[in-house]
This record gives sequence, structure tokens and C-alpha cells, in this order.
Amino acid sequence: MAELVDLGRELDDRLSNRFIELDTAGYFLIYLDRTAGCICADHYSNTINDSGLACDPATGKPLPCNVKVERKPIAQFRARTAKELCIELFEKKANPITRLDHAAYLGREFVRAEMALFSDEDYIQD
Repeated sequence: MAELVDLGRELDDRLSNRFIELDTAGYFLIYLDRTAGCICADHYSNTINDSGLACDPATGKPLPCNVKVERKPIAQFRARTAKELCIELFEKKANPITRLDHAAYLGREFVRAEMALFSDEDYIQD
């Protein structure tokens, strides 16, 4: 069983490093609010430049991946489970997602966040 888990992690790590086109509608930062018992997904706008990099719409400068940038989200979503969050995001609100691979990624991340919330483990967005 441990060997199978290791193979799964290795595969997921490799797939996490593949090229994907960025969503022109923006990106999400996902985190847990343990006090409220919620999964949180803050949506931020971006533009995509000619090199395929996500840029701050206000400055036109590429958004760094390894440095915290102070920006205000354009929408905030909160829910107690991954399913509730998906329903909030995809069924009740104006859907801010333009790419199916982005939607699939969010669903996977919401499940990972839910597992961390319920197991009291740390959650780090992929």
C-alpha cells in the first residue's frame, strides 16, 4: 500500500509541473479558516501577457509566485465542505472561471483542503 501511495504522489508531483494555460478570468488563493471551520477561496483578477505570464491588471507587471503580493480579492467564497464550495462557486454565483482544467484543479484542491480541515492537518495549495 505504501508503494502505491508513493507512486501516486510521484505522479501528482510530475503532473503539477506540466504546462497549463492560465485562466484569463483570474486565480484563486485557497486556505483554511479553522476558527470558522471553513474552506476559503479568494478570487483575484489578472491579465495574461504575450509570454503567458499572469500580470497585475493595475500595473501590468507579472505576478510573482514566490513573494507575497498585497492585493484585494475581487470575490471571496467560504464553505464548510468541498461540495458546498463548488456549488457556491459554480452554481450560485457568476462563475468566474473560463477554463475547464482550472475548474477541475479547483475541485481537487477543495477536496484536499476539506481533508486537511477535517483531519486537522496543514493545507498547502498545489
